[in-house]
Amino acid sequence: MDGKWYTVGKLVNTHGIRGDVKVLPQTDFAEQRFAPGSKLMLVNEENGKNLQVKVTSSRLQKNVYIVKLEGFNNINEIEPYKGWTLKIAESEQGKLEEGEYYYHEIIGCRVVTEEGEELGEITEILSPGANDVWVVKGAGPKRKEILLPVIDDVVLTIQPADKLVTVRLMEGLI
Repeated sequence: MDGKWYTVGKLVNTHGIRGDVKVLPQTDFAEQRFAPGSKLMLVNEENGKNLQVKVTSSRLQKNVYIVKLEGFNNINEIEPYKGWTLKIAESEQGKLEEGEYYYHEIIGCRVVTEEGEELGEITEILSPGANDVWVVKGAGPKRKEILLPVIDDVVLTIQPADKLVTVRLMEGLI
């Protein structure tokens, strides 16, 4: 695996006996990443093993994608890959419009209030419904987790090059 690779999903389970898998998406572009014909890298994060795969079909079911990968025709062939991640090469990423960011650009950013108070670091992005929610691991001795809604009233500036996000805390948010 040469170059940078970015996680777009994780194989969380099998689905049926014909080799389909349940993929938990970790991308805003799931329809594009799991579209028929997409080439992805299946990676075992623990030992570094990888395998290039091609999507033959996919469909959204609740919060996961049911994906069929070329060459996997029964549950026994795909079972060993449960828990592996799906990645794309940096060259496969499309250009984003201004004000849009990839998950990997947001995760790891420090979060500060408009007054300069350090809140912590973004560790995860959740997509529960109307808007995304950033999980911020708190700074300081208590290190409490903060859930920040990604809305214009809260997120003031995003500077991915500096790994810095400035926010305005609404009453009752913490």
